[in-house]
Amino acid sequence: MEAKGPIDVRIIVEGASDVGIISRAMQNIALGAEYHITISSIIPTTNLDIAKKVVNGADIVLIATDVDAPGRELAEKFKKILKNEVGHIERMKLPFGHDVEYLDPAIIRSEIKNAIIRSGLISIANIKRYREMEESLTQQENEIKTLISEVEKNSAQNDDLILENQRLTNEKEIQNKKITELNDSLKQVKQRYADIKNQYGLLKNRNLYEIFPLEKLWKDTFNEELGEEEHIYNITAEFKPENIITGQGFITAPSRKEAEEWLKIIRTVLIFYDSKIQDVKEEMENKKPTSLLKNHQNFF
Repeated sequence: MEAKGPIDVRIIVEGASDVGIISRAMQNIALGAEYHITISSIIPTTNLDIAKKVVNGADIVLIATDVDAPGRELAEKFKKILKNEVGHIERMKLPFGHDVEYLDPAIIRSEIKNAIIRSGLISIANIKRYREMEESLTQQENEIKTLISEVEKNSAQNDDLILENQRLTNEKEIQNKKITELNDSLKQVKQRYADIKNQYGLLKNRNLYEIFPLEKLWKDTFNEELGEEEHIYNITAEFKPENIITGQGFITAPSRKEAEEWLKIIRTVLIFYDSKIQDVKEEMENKKPTSLLKNHQNFF
């Protein structure tokens, strides 16, 4: 791919005197024709902030400081602070300082060329790494696209699952409500069953009685009108027959026959009531009829 312009190289030196030496050494260098390179500026400075501003945008920066300890330290500082400002930084290994005026300009020209060549070789070596990184980046971008597609797919499935989960939750609430209602109904049924069972047990253990209008039963039995009902109540209360109850105009007994038999006894008692009530009572007690003269308090 054809370059849009020559490669911009800038040189940093420590002092103004070094600028003239570098300039004279470069008079016979055809960098533009040989390497498509131009040395756009030679910058005399030891200030890091100034260096950062004047080299901004350069393709290659050559650092030409003295080879002594302060020079090496300054070069390291330049490299550290300028590494993100330019394409490449290279150190020129020249014995600058008080010995530079005795150097052959050819040596300086050679070192400038060698520094530029080293920069180019390092750049070439970095091309492979760059391409590998570019391929890796492309692969990662494709993987990211695949992952994004999977995420979108999973997100849609997740939305469906959320809706389904909500539906199931609502259905569960409805079913739980129905179960609660059924449990309540079951408790009520069990209670009614227990009540009916209890009532059935009570009824099963009791004798069933029939109720008869007292006046009608008396007339049907003796073909005569009933006189004083109070006499019947009093005599029944006095003798206390088993399973016989009288009162409120009715007589209650396990059967019509037993009710009639009790009325016959009462009628006999009423006939002899004035003269022989005590004799009849004693006679009744001696006979002790099991179905008529026992205690009637077991009724219900």
